[in-house]
Amino acid sequence: MNIRKTLARVAGVGVVATAALGLLSTGAANADTFVPLPGGSITRTLTDGTSVHVWMDGESANINPSMGSTPLHRNAWASGTAHVSISGKTTATGGKIYPGYVVGCQVNISGGGASASPSVGASWDSSGNVTPSASVGTSGNLTLGPGQAQAFYVLDLEKADDFGADTHKTYAPFTGDNGSVAWADETIGLTGCAGYAQARSFISVEVSTDSVVTWVTLWGKPFSLG
Repeated sequence: MNIRKTLARVAGVGVVATAALGLLSTGAANADTFVPLPGGSITRTLTDGTSVHVWMDGESANINPSMGSTPLHRNAWASGTAHVSISGKTTATGGKIYPGYVVGCQVNISGGGASASPSVGASWDSSGNVTPSASVGTSGNLTLGPGQAQAFYVLDLEKADDFGADTHKTYAPFTGDNGSVAWADETIGLTGCAGYAQARSFISVEVSTDSVVTWVTLWGKPFSLG
């Protein structure tokens, strides 16, 4: 039984989201593999002179190659922290951080985001910028066939709308010049892929100024799911 708790706390510079998951025990022949990942950093200067710096640290994945005891099942738990800093002569007063992952089955996801269009989820352009879509889910339990890739978001934050009803947000908002969001043991479960499978993190940041609305995307290093 998996129990996931998402906790969001807005305190000036950031939001923290923690996912707690029950882990199945594994034998010696099915041991988990811890994969430290390098994170990354990117800086973009917008047309109005706004500088947007996005970076990720503390990234890792814990890989279990066969939760279902067959080659068609893979499982991983991923963690990381994303940061954004806005500087320069700018009218930006904050933004939104969308952390997520792309998972591919027998498809190259190492260059410019991915070399194939996602079967479901966010779209990405030739420069690797991710544009969120209403169809993107927040579940990392995926079923993919050869040549397919799918994106999903890490966050599922509950928030009351103007009428008091619960809504679910896939982004962490921030105000001011700095923001951050962290996740721990986010599950990535893949079923149906008989060939090699990879996953890759992305951090997509939306920034609005008086003259421009744009997205800046940082991609993490791809890692094998076995």
